[in-house]
Amino acid sequence: MQELGRLEDLPQDYRDALAERNLVPLWPSLRAMLPPGKPRPRTQATHWPYAALRPLLMQAGELTPIEKAERRVLVLANPGHGPDSMQASAAMYLGMQLLLPGEWAPAHRHTPNAVRMVVEGEGAYSTVDGERCPMERGDLILTPTGLWHEHGHEGTEPVVWLDVLDLPLAYYLEVSYHVDGPRQDVTGAAGDRAYARGGMLPTPVFERSARAYPLLRYPWAQARAALQSLAADQPALESVQITYVNPETGADAETILGFYALMLRPGQVLRLPARSPAMVFHLIEGAAELQVQDAQRFVLAEADTCCAPGYTAVTLANRSADAPAFLFIADESPLHRKLGVFENRG
Repeated sequence: MQELGRLEDLPQDYRDALAERNLVPLWPSLRAMLPPGKPRPRTQATHWPYAALRPLLMQAGELTPIEKAERRVLVLANPGHGPDSMQASAAMYLGMQLLLPGEWAPAHRHTPNAVRMVVEGEGAYSTVDGERCPMERGDLILTPTGLWHEHGHEGTEPVVWLDVLDLPLAYYLEVSYHVDGPRQDVTGAAGDRAYARGGMLPTPVFERSARAYPLLRYPWAQARAALQSLAADQPALESVQITYVNPETGADAETILGFYALMLRPGQVLRLPARSPAMVFHLIEGAAELQVQDAQRFVLAEADTCCAPGYTAVTLANRSADAPAFLFIADESPLHRKLGVFENRG
């Protein structure tokens, strides 16, 4: 590959003249902007053990009242992007959020899309677009762009959930903002009951729902049962996996990020192909090992979270001889497909 000229090869007076006119020569940075063969992701394989994170999150509950935090969150920052960027990957933000008994996180709406994966506790709820969504471990709750949402807690123990947002993308595009609102009234019907059976949609007087997001809560009990049925019905199936989708359209549940649940059978080792999007893994139940590109290896306990960069193969293993493992996965596939840059390198 031909070596290109460097910035320091140019006379200083020429560089000064460019700077005065807000001009920059491309060729010294061309290889960095367009590297040969594949990108050079800044995202690093990173593991956030819940056992280490949880005490710090509970301490945050003691140090900062909800009125001073609005959303009491510890951000899972990828070291490749630096702590100030608050990124887990190029397009994904992760945060572990705590709500204590009796607390209320006030209503607002914002441009980034968000989902909540409930990690522990019970008695909390999210009200999204007028629909009250109970929060139980393993539930996935959507708060898509522009929808009002708030969180409340009527139970007796702390409730924790994992936030996944496309905030880095919205921030990069300079479209990220929020609007505060009044406390919501519950006006919407429970979508998780209306869409509780696959292949069957509510159609009163033959009309389909006009809501862009008809299903906001995906209960873990239903997702887990679907994975177990799939594994039992198709014992030769290599990957026991489901995708969270819009039940009216079959498209991804949200427009930018994709969300999945995966079951590893006892003793199973599963190699995922090297694809362009970065991936986030959160262990809901069981235990698992994750190896990134035959190099870094993480041992995941329940509620652990980790991230793998794009264009890298990931191997998942369940070392248990008798218990399955269940993982929640988020990735950037919908965004990559919309941009026309999605790749599966096998």
